Amino acid sequence: MARLRSKYNDEVRPALAAELGRKNLLSLPRLQKIVVSMGLGKAVAEKRRMETAVKELAQITGQQPVKCRARKSVSNFKLRQGMDIGLKVTLRGNRMYEFLDRLISIAIPRVRDFRGLNPRSFDGRGNYHFGLSEQTVFAEINAATVEFQQGMNITLCTNARNDTEARRLLTLMGLPFRTESTAGAA
Repeated sequence: MARLRSKYNDEVRPALAAELGRKNLLSLPRLQKIVVSMGLGKAVAEKRRMETAVKELAQITGQQPVKCRARKSVSNFKLRQGMDIGLKVTLRGNRMYEFLDRLISIAIPRVRDFRGLNPRSFDGRGNYHFGLSEQTVFAEINAATVEFQQGMNITLCTNARNDTEARRLLTLMGLPFRTESTAGAA
């Protein structure tokens, strides 16, 4: 069992039940999936970027990414309908908890000038979105072999009823949110 999954079962779930005043354990908020996506607009001109990004995203997540295609043609961007312009991976189960554990304990502390995650990046339905500006914060990627810096978006999808419950869940899981005193400075 993943370390973070056992932490959820042993520590987070009882704490949430006490705070929310619920006896039914299935009604408590939990993490459903994590979606990691990369936008590769420059891959239209350089095909090698797509191949490299697929390999690196597969190393980071432990799962083969899916290529996302353009829905419409946009002549200003030299983009045609059906061209590959992005990658995404949906993680569930043990892979999701393993990825979140590596993200919290290894990747986020390696981000330069990190002061905490923005506590206002919830979407109103209990899902949290944030981005990383480069892939080299993950230990799986060798910084010496990286040809280009590529950012990624990470979405943590929960079944929480509102943002407050989701924020409490993610805080108990170990996500380092910014405090309100430092939120105004950034």
